Amino acid sequence: MDSVRQLSLPLPMTSTDPLAATRFAFLTPRALPKAETLAGRVVVLDIAFAADTGKTSFATVTLPFITNLGSRLAAWVDHHDHERHVDYLGDARFVLANKAQHGACPEMVTPDLVKRIGPVDTIAVHVDLDGLYSGAKWVLGGVEPYDGADLDARAIDTRRGKPGPIAERIDRALRARFRDENLKHRILQYLIARTHAPHHFEEIDAAARLVDPLLEQAQRLSALYRVDGAVAYVEVKSSVPYDKTELLLLGQQRAAVAVVRDSGSLSIAADFDSGLDFVKLLNLGGGMPTRVSVPESRREEVLTKLAQATAHLVGSGVTRS
Repeated sequence: MDSVRQLSLPLPMTSTDPLAATRFAFLTPRALPKAETLAGRVVVLDIAFAADTGKTSFATVTLPFITNLGSRLAAWVDHHDHERHVDYLGDARFVLANKAQHGACPEMVTPDLVKRIGPVDTIAVHVDLDGLYSGAKWVLGGVEPYDGADLDARAIDTRRGKPGPIAERIDRALRARFRDENLKHRILQYLIARTHAPHHFEEIDAAARLVDPLLEQAQRLSALYRVDGAVAYVEVKSSVPYDKTELLLLGQQRAAVAVVRDSGSLSIAADFDSGLDFVKLLNLGGGMPTRVSVPESRREEVLTKLAQATAHLVGSGVTRS
């Protein structure tokens, strides 16, 4: 990923406001762009430090990006666990927490923080809902785009609680068209307009409706789960598209841990408050403790470690067969 598509959004601010010309860039932790493709001073929101997976690592992906941005890096705000957070304790640009401290990133974007960092030219955000919400909130000076937006982002990112109708539609739209940058621009415009932009929401809602067949396929695939102890495991061999998040959530209805094997990898998930930490258990170096992916070549090792780590949950009422 050597280039990043950026967009200057028409923002509800005066032309003298330094945020009025802010550009957005959409990033993922394991495929960061070259620093020179991002204009001016850059704030990075909801981008985890890369985990050590064999193919990527903090040293090969995150560190070069930080180094090459240099003094142009205005701030890095993130809530994903990573052992290298300690390297930046003395650097005021880095506002880092873990998932237990902040279930989602927008709640970390405060008026005081935005004011302290000052004008930026590029807001680089993660491609999911709480990344987009963080970016919109930054443009709005650390103020929620609508009442309850922070709680909605937390509900979506932790999969705990019920989000409001706006976040529910945006989440579904992103799940249906997660590679669509135009949709992400629409979402940002809608949020920055403080949800007073029905023409943008129409496209969001239309995209949300596309996820229905993916959810239905996930439901069908969930019948293939087999439960062993506190782990529900399924192998996806069908080429029919499905919603992986939904399939993992359906697996968690049957056991404490859900594992989906598909396309050369194992996706592993547990409840946000489960107390399980797959990052430490599987020596991944960083990421969300209760939602990780590892190469399928580690299958036997992973299942053995999961069985050992969840043995105390068997018979406790947490597992359901």
